[in-house]
Amino acid sequence: MPETESIVATRRWVERVIMKYNLCPFARREVERNSIRYAVFEQTKVKAVLANLVAECEYLDSHPDTETTLCILPRGFEGFYAYLDLVALASELLVEQGYEGHYQLASFHPDYCFDGEPQDDPSNYTNRSPLPLIHLIREASMEKALESYEEPESIPERNIAFARRKGSEFFESLLTRCNPSERN
Repeated sequence: MPETESIVATRRWVERVIMKYNLCPFARREVERNSIRYAVFEQTKVKAVLANLVAECEYLDSHPDTETTLCILPRGFEGFYAYLDLVALASELLVEQGYEGHYQLASFHPDYCFDGEPQDDPSNYTNRSPLPLIHLIREASMEKALESYEEPESIPERNIAFARRKGSEFFESLLTRCNPSERN
């Protein structure tokens, strides 16, 4: 798969934010194994994006060495609420297609805002990414990883505390540096 600007930005985010600051304690292993698939969905229509999501599930079914897929949505879902609607439909589709229990979704968006939190709360940066993403995760692998992690329920709270300690400006700077035009 060619390294488009969308993939470069997302890969930088995974390595320079998620992995570097241990926001996901399982990311390092997959980065080092090169088992993360970066798939760019150029379509802007919900139906086409959902069809691509099913195709990614089928890809993961037939490629066991690929641990996870980051489905990158560079256009059409810049608005957070439209994006959330897409994620809800994607979750329903996984159930309809018989993928419940096989794959789960995680959501990341440049304007991510947790329900009940102010838009400017630094905690939102734990789910902010350079571009809208839908992360397809193998459920069996996640369960296995969580078994060997002491107190996995503490991960979100730890990340929120870290984000609030560092502040929004810190994370905004990190996200800006994920842009392919940035040299650092």
